[in-house]
Amino acid sequence: MPMTGRLTDSSWADESGRLSPRIKAGAALKLSYVMKYDQVVGNISILEIHADPKFYPSRQALKLHPEGKALSDDDVLEDLPVGTTATMFFQDLGPQLGWTMVFLAECLGPLFIYLLFFFRLPYIYGHEYDYTRSPFKVVRLACWCHSLHYIKRLVETIFIHRFSGGTLPLRTIMMLCLYYWGFAAWQAYYINHPLYTPPTYGRLQIYSALAMFLVCEFGNFSVHLILNRISCNGSRPTEIPYPTNNPFTWLFFFVSCPNYTYEVGAWISFTVMTQCVPVGVFAFLGFIQMTIWARAKHKTYTQQFKDYPDLRTAIIPLFF
Repeated sequence: MPMTGRLTDSSWADESGRLSPRIKAGAALKLSYVMKYDQVVGNISILEIHADPKFYPSRQALKLHPEGKALSDDDVLEDLPVGTTATMFFQDLGPQLGWTMVFLAECLGPLFIYLLFFFRLPYIYGHEYDYTRSPFKVVRLACWCHSLHYIKRLVETIFIHRFSGGTLPLRTIMMLCLYYWGFAAWQAYYINHPLYTPPTYGRLQIYSALAMFLVCEFGNFSVHLILNRISCNGSRPTEIPYPTNNPFTWLFFFVSCPNYTYEVGAWISFTVMTQCVPVGVFAFLGFIQMTIWARAKHKTYTQQFKDYPDLRTAIIPLFF
């Protein structure tokens, strides 16, 4: 049954009933629909009621109250407190980009920004240091490790990660890029600085940290390969991830999100190897954020699967 809709707030509509181009991002627009009970919210397309084409589905949020939570596309109308005429509030979320583009932007920036400092391009450290190289091997190793990390992430984004089709607002993406790009510049500035001094304990500190960094990077990659094979219903997994014969996946015996465990381990190792404060700050903030993500995912697993392994914690084995 085709659905019908009418605008009940004429201040946002023109004479033909189209949504006015004066709608600003974040503004709430009141709409009314006459639909079948078994319809889902995702079927309510603003485009089908002669809206401006710029309001594509991922840019829309539909709510039952202007200040309420956005409804999920999978919500069925008969499960909502609405009648045959559903009054909802449309909100423009602003321009959106898919997760693939988000990850590419996050990774390409740090990769190239770090190299600008490594090769000491003009106007960074002074003309006498233009295009010079640091005499310390740890600086070269740090560049290789930093580049390896972000190249790995680019490869995973293009060939391994599966995204549920979600998007992020352009403003949020700009903030994320500012965060990753800014930290890359801050780290690179000090590690490649002409006055940089090598770690206190020399080769032992450098190479032991390097070995741990490589272990964590390969472990993270191995876990992502397993997660790629897990079937999902949207963003929700339909099966429990288990370790394989690959020893780098055995962290699954103890934690729900070993990819985050390895990621944190890689940045801690990079901090020890370079003995650089900005890297440590980045590792600490990353640990906080990944702990939040891991605990949320762990909660989802335990609620969805009754036979979920009791030994597993979220991110740190045996602790949390």
